[in-house]
Amino acid sequence: MTDRVIVGTLGGSFGVKGEVRLKSFCADPAAIVDYTPLYTEDGRAFAQLVLTGQLKNGFTARVDGIITKEDADALRNVSLYAERDAMPSLPDDEYYYADLIGLTVLDTGGATLGTVKNVMDHGAGDLLEIIAPGHTDTILLPFTQAAVPTVDLSAGRIIADPPEGLFTQADPDKAE
Repeated sequence: MTDRVIVGTLGGSFGVKGEVRLKSFCADPAAIVDYTPLYTEDGRAFAQLVLTGQLKNGFTARVDGIITKEDADALRNVSLYAERDAMPSLPDDEYYYADLIGLTVLDTGGATLGTVKNVMDHGAGDLLEIIAPGHTDTILLPFTQAAVPTVDLSAGRIIADPPEGLFTQADPDKAE
């Protein structure tokens, strides 16, 4: 999927006439309609997307080929991707989430901290979900200028200055 960028997720049906719930990941959420055709991970293409209303966390929409509530419900939690070349170019300090996933994360001294598994945005700012060697759980690193001073896409790496103790694994044998 490297030629495509995730732009949103379908959330199942809205009503009984084939409308869907849509969450947009675009900087301008309504701009998702400008990037059609949109694709699912399995290659299904949607040539047209029409926003029909606004919800608290997204939109209601009509998608070509989706005409019943059952069609819409079958698309619950399906990600939508746009062709990378349909997307606008970004300033130097902005990145598509897809470009960050898989990058190696190093600390400021050059030691490997892990690999980016995912990028999440829960409203208070982006977080890099990192798979770290020796850790059973992933680690969430704030994607801020202070914690991530350098992103080098061409070298495939991120230089991080994480908050103290974030990558230190607690010893389960020690009592607190």
